[in-house]
Amino acid sequence: MANVTELIANLETPEWLDTGDNAWQLTAASFVALQSVPGLCMLYAGIVKKKWAINSMFMAFYAFAAVLICWVIWAYKIAFGEYMLPFAGRPGPVLTMGETIVQSNLASADLLQNFPKATMIYFQFVFAAITLVLIAGAFLARMNFTAWMVFVPLWLTFSYCVGAYSLWGGGFLFKLGVLDYSGGYVIHLSSGTAGFVGAWWIGPRLKQDRENFQPNNVALMMLGAGILWIGWNGFNGGDPYSASPDAGVAVLHTNICAAFSMLTWTAMDIIFYRKPSIIGAINGMITGLVAITPAAGFVAGWGAIIIGFCSGTIPWLSMNIAGKKWSLFTHHVDDCLGVTHTHAVAGALGGFLTGLFATTTGTYAFGDAINGGAIEGNGRQVWVQIVGALFVIGWNVVWTSLIMMFIKYVCRIPLRMSDEMLIIGDDAIHGEEAYCFNDDVDGLVPTHTTELRAQEKIAVLHGRDIEEGNGQSSSDDSPGKETGTDGVIKID
Repeated sequence: MANVTELIANLETPEWLDTGDNAWQLTAASFVALQSVPGLCMLYAGIVKKKWAINSMFMAFYAFAAVLICWVIWAYKIAFGEYMLPFAGRPGPVLTMGETIVQSNLASADLLQNFPKATMIYFQFVFAAITLVLIAGAFLARMNFTAWMVFVPLWLTFSYCVGAYSLWGGGFLFKLGVLDYSGGYVIHLSSGTAGFVGAWWIGPRLKQDRENFQPNNVALMMLGAGILWIGWNGFNGGDPYSASPDAGVAVLHTNICAAFSMLTWTAMDIIFYRKPSIIGAINGMITGLVAITPAAGFVAGWGAIIIGFCSGTIPWLSMNIAGKKWSLFTHHVDDCLGVTHTHAVAGALGGFLTGLFATTTGTYAFGDAINGGAIEGNGRQVWVQIVGALFVIGWNVVWTSLIMMFIKYVCRIPLRMSDEMLIIGDDAIHGEEAYCFNDDVDGLVPTHTTELRAQEKIAVLHGRDIEEGNGQSSSDDSPGKETGTDGVIKID
């Protein structure tokens, strides 16, 4: 009882609390949370075919919730707790008032923050959550939802937490001096690598989906992209862990780079395709945001423009040349939304350019070593950045593969949906449809009518007919039905 009384007395007017820092940190965390829910949920729902709108949103929605529970029970301390291994802290829960209401500290990094640990726990959670949501972008339109439910906590534990501890939590890459302002490596390079490897293990979408995957709602996609862009103010602006001058610099450079990258990508589309594409512009915006993430508060404004130009050209070439012509992407790895290009390529590019253009003033303002990058005479920073990227890539290749094999061979859970489910989409998986613009509410819950409709869709693919009474396929024509000249089964 005496300890509780003493704790309460110390918290009435804690000397360590900076209310401005605490308010900004919670605001920044909320910005990042909005990037996932609803930002990426809406972007995914709009960019996929209509039959995948619910499943794509649900994969993101599930990941956001599942990561939070895992985070507070064991994962936060692996990423930011006391030393256990050079790449991982000691796991454990952060659920008592004694742990969450006291001053935040990163024990292995020997850093203190002027806000409570609860604020830090939530701030770091939203970064972990969006990483899993980004990975989902590579798996959309075919991954078994049950397999995804198992994948999320395993990848969070054995991959994300390792990268976070190694680079941010005081691990060996932190001590080596690798610069990653806000997650170019921890979040984007890791999610892009995991998306690429996982897509190989899961297998491709149906052939007709790969050949025709037009977005079902570009306006909804654009709304999600707008939330993603503005939310990045918290993504990069929150990582000084204070409402500092460097936070303002990071926000400004984030927007400069995103804008220049978007304009560059649009120019590339016009040069090569003779038409500006809004989907291309969104990709350019994303690659700019990703590439500036490891550099935001380290580089000067002209550095942000150079990074924006590079992120608008190199990932464009990766997506539009390699992604469309190399058999690796066209036949073996079906990265649904191009996460490999927009996140892995752009993240690695941004990290490398950080080693070139980091300024002494920027690194000092952030609290890192004052050496800056190659432009400040510190050529060592370039190879240090390369070492960090190689570790993140290698670790994720190995552990994403191990997790996929565990789910498939040990848990005996198929990684990919059946072809029948892939033909139907949301209705078969969730018993729901995204757009209900009529009085037919059968799609809201699984019913006999819903199942019949699903079987009719399968029958169309196989050129068979359906008997309405029992839902069985039949090669003979049934009363009340006729097949039109377009091959579509019509029901009178």
